[in-house]
Amino acid sequence: MSYNRVVAIQNLNHAFGKGELRKPVLFDVDLDIFVGEIVIMTGPSGSGKTTLLTLIGGLRSIQSGRVNILGQELYGASKNQLVKVRNQIGFIFQSHNLLSCLTVEQNVRMSLRLHQDIDFEQRNTMTKDILEAVGLGDRVNFYPDSLSGGQKQRVAIARALVSQPQLVLADEPTAALDSKSGRNVVEIMQQLAKEQGCTILLVTHDNRILDIADRIIHMEDGRLAKDTALVNQ
Repeated sequence: MSYNRVVAIQNLNHAFGKGELRKPVLFDVDLDIFVGEIVIMTGPSGSGKTTLLTLIGGLRSIQSGRVNILGQELYGASKNQLVKVRNQIGFIFQSHNLLSCLTVEQNVRMSLRLHQDIDFEQRNTMTKDILEAVGLGDRVNFYPDSLSGGQKQRVAIARALVSQPQLVLADEPTAALDSKSGRNVVEIMQQLAKEQGCTILLVTHDNRILDIADRIIHMEDGRLAKDTALVNQ
């Protein structure tokens, strides 16, 4: 594995609200994630996992601390700089967030519109290739309402990975799925990430998928555990 850091976080603190309503949710978080790693983050509900994920993804403003993502410092970054970082990240959430009025192919291809250097013909080819890769090549013209939960989540994975991002952030991607479907979608994520050389940070409560990780980190009460469990060594 190359030991270039994709995520480099030091002394990150975060709070919601102001004044008497201010509630700290992250405390002195330090975290490094390297190129090609699959890192799983566990921890109880309310421990700050999703907040950390959204800060890494540039979806919330950094209040204090150093957060360097793909070589870009996020604290004080301009709107354009944040957009450039987000364009290099694939997001997968618990809810697939597909647009019901668009076909499977259109839902996936839409995420490539942010990449102006990719022409329309390339977008079509990349979209069809990624849908074949997730086993939905025969569903390109279907609408989300006609798909199973597992198929919808595979579309969401295709949408996140079609632009070949350097980093994928996944928040409880198997939470709404049965064990077989959940296993299937994370194995697809694992395979495509390894093929594309991208890095994955995945938040989950699902103990059945922990074995896909290169490393497991645990969050409790807004703090990351100092010791991390290494697996697949």
